[in-house]
Amino acid sequence: MWVSYLVPVVLVLLLLAASIRILPEYKRGVVFFLGRYQAVKGPGLFIIIPVIQKMQVVDLRVITMDVPEQDVISQDNVTVRVNAVLYFRVVDPEKAIIQVENFVVATSQLAQTTLRSVLGKHDLDEMLSERDKLNDDIQEIIDTQTEEWGIKVANVEIKHVDLDESMIRAIARQAEAERERRAKVIHAEGELQASKKLVEAANVMSENSAALQLRYLQTMSDMSNKNASTIVFPLPMDIMEAFKSMHRPSQPTAPRAGSQQPPQDDGETTATEAR
Repeated sequence: MWVSYLVPVVLVLLLLAASIRILPEYKRGVVFFLGRYQAVKGPGLFIIIPVIQKMQVVDLRVITMDVPEQDVISQDNVTVRVNAVLYFRVVDPEKAIIQVENFVVATSQLAQTTLRSVLGKHDLDEMLSERDKLNDDIQEIIDTQTEEWGIKVANVEIKHVDLDESMIRAIARQAEAERERRAKVIHAEGELQASKKLVEAANVMSENSAALQLRYLQTMSDMSNKNASTIVFPLPMDIMEAFKSMHRPSQPTAPRAGSQQPPQDDGETTATEAR
């Protein structure tokens, strides 16, 4: 007798177990009633009528997607392999289920094509030096196209830009040449500044002989600190001035008043005497 009551009770319990749904805070359930969209359920506890109602669960957390390596031909005809990482999340579960068959696969394919098209419009130098700008451009394009799918693209990051060995060597030679150019420019600027300072120092010493004497003594002191076998005998600067005055040509004296100068022989007088 009790068996006849037990069977219905078991069936009711199984029906309730199949109808009860519990979703955590980060998930939502899109409910369809006889194939038509009805509502978005969750989070928490709710009941779904089996067979009549169906539910698809959507995760609202940020999804990290690794974009596979893509062969990209840059604007300057250089072939590189580029991969990236994409961060996105579902903001509208209804659109993510109804508007696209599989939003994860669709977003991945869109990210790959956008990566190739955007990077193909730039040179290799821009790919290597302006990654932040390229990331923003790719993120903006993907986010605009996935908006109708109820997806928000948070960020796109280019991970690696792989080059072949010949391009790596060419870039290394270019970087070395640039460093040598900068070194030469810096050396030339230093020589120019040093020459200007030497001119200023020479002008100061020419105005004051004591400054030149002090510099002379400082030079002698620096030479004595080194382990050299050269013997230097310092001379006072006054002696050098005396030698300079001795080599100066003497000024001709003016003739006295009333004195007669001897006549100078010219060519005609010499010719007359010869006759």
